[in-house]
Amino acid sequence: MKSTITKYGVYGFLTGLVIFSVHLLFGIKYLSSSANEILGYLSILISLSFIFFGIKHYRDNVSSGVISITKAILIGLLISLIVGFGIAITDFMYTKFIDPSFFTNYEQNLINQGRSDEIIKMTSTSAALFMLVLVTVIGFIISLISALILQRKK
Repeated sequence: MKSTITKYGVYGFLTGLVIFSVHLLFGIKYLSSSANEILGYLSILISLSFIFFGIKHYRDNVSSGVISITKAILIGLLISLIVGFGIAITDFMYTKFIDPSFFTNYEQNLINQGRSDEIIKMTSTSAALFMLVLVTVIGFIISLISALILQRKK
């Protein structure tokens, strides 16, 4: 189980790192905030797609075609934590070192849109932790759906 989690977690980690980096580096400059939000969630979903493949790999190649819902959810959740760290690291590096004025610009954008009630004071660390939790929660949902689809009993 450990090798499956590591393998598919690293695939998701690297995918999240690359896609989220590209999204942050280019999307923020050239796209609207709505388009950026959609791209952000899309990059998370693409990175978390490795949950399904990790569970399927474990079921088919390690567990002789059998997997319980509990084990599938555990595998998926651990993969999602690894993916979450990739996206959180990317988010932290971007907001701390590449664009330190990101939160100030984001706040101003919300004020310009008349959405000042949505302003929450964030730091690079709190934003990275938020991304880790968000990715893990979405990963849990994907794990649950994948577990229901892929479960096989003896």
